[in-house]
Amino acid sequence: MRVIELKQPYPDSIAGEKGVVMAIGDFDGVHQGHREVIRRASARAKERGLASAVMTFHPHPREVLGLDVYRQILTPLPDKLHLLDRLGLDFTFLVHFDQAFSQLSPEQFVETVLMRLNPETVVVGFDFKFGRGGEGTPDTLAELAKGRFTVEVVRPFHADGRKVSSTLIRDCLLSGDLKEANLLLDRPYAVSGEVVTGAGRGRTIGFPTANVLPSLPYVIPANGVYAVRIDAGGQTYGGVMNIGVKPTFVDDRERTLEVHLFDYSGSLYGETVRVEFVSMLRPERKFDSVEHLVAQIARDADEARKRLETAE
Repeated sequence: MRVIELKQPYPDSIAGEKGVVMAIGDFDGVHQGHREVIRRASARAKERGLASAVMTFHPHPREVLGLDVYRQILTPLPDKLHLLDRLGLDFTFLVHFDQAFSQLSPEQFVETVLMRLNPETVVVGFDFKFGRGGEGTPDTLAELAKGRFTVEVVRPFHADGRKVSSTLIRDCLLSGDLKEANLLLDRPYAVSGEVVTGAGRGRTIGFPTANVLPSLPYVIPANGVYAVRIDAGGQTYGGVMNIGVKPTFVDDRERTLEVHLFDYSGSLYGETVRVEFVSMLRPERKFDSVEHLVAQIARDADEARKRLETAE
């Protein structure tokens, strides 16, 4: 997949004479609904012997427009591009979203940006908005096409009886409903980060842990204990992770991500690891004593092993 970054002033022509079939959207999460839009574009491209493409935006439009909740996202740019690449696309057009871009009218977006990419067909979701203030809709896009390209609109995608959306997945993660979030994503939610030095308490109680500092502005799941898989140094390990404030030991509010890896000895300090959240075991809670905490960690580790085996 070739990634082409687009910033003003836009080049006169990019995609070539044959044209492309293009899916447009932010695609944060690249969830099942997003993949249906992209799958439709890829299928049309194959039918017509054209290149397949995605147009997406960076930074997240809602972040630029001042919605603080969108400072944390499901798939920061490197993750999103990796997931898009796995879908077999020919191009991803990465549009730089800033205040100037946000002020383009729907017509200006079509004429000054979209038409330079020579679209043959544009595929969007039913709730697609574009242009200043979100004025543009799929119907607007079809009107502005003026016969130069076709617009195909994909209906809402449902899983487990619920309409799949990035907002719903975000809410599920923040409320601790990891099972539903993973169902809507159709994969385990994942976060990457660097292993950093912690307080070292885990080693003193028989459960050494690695502290993972997220490297990008991810949505972090609710405080609790999780069965996880860790990709590190080309190897994958099972583990049990606690997200929270370690209430048995400390009284501060700084959240940490600490993972105890199964069947691993050594040091990961300074390495970047990828954490897949497979299953939530329980919420975080304070214990009366360190001994009670240690006993619970042992039970959590046993349960995490079982759930990881079941999930394979």
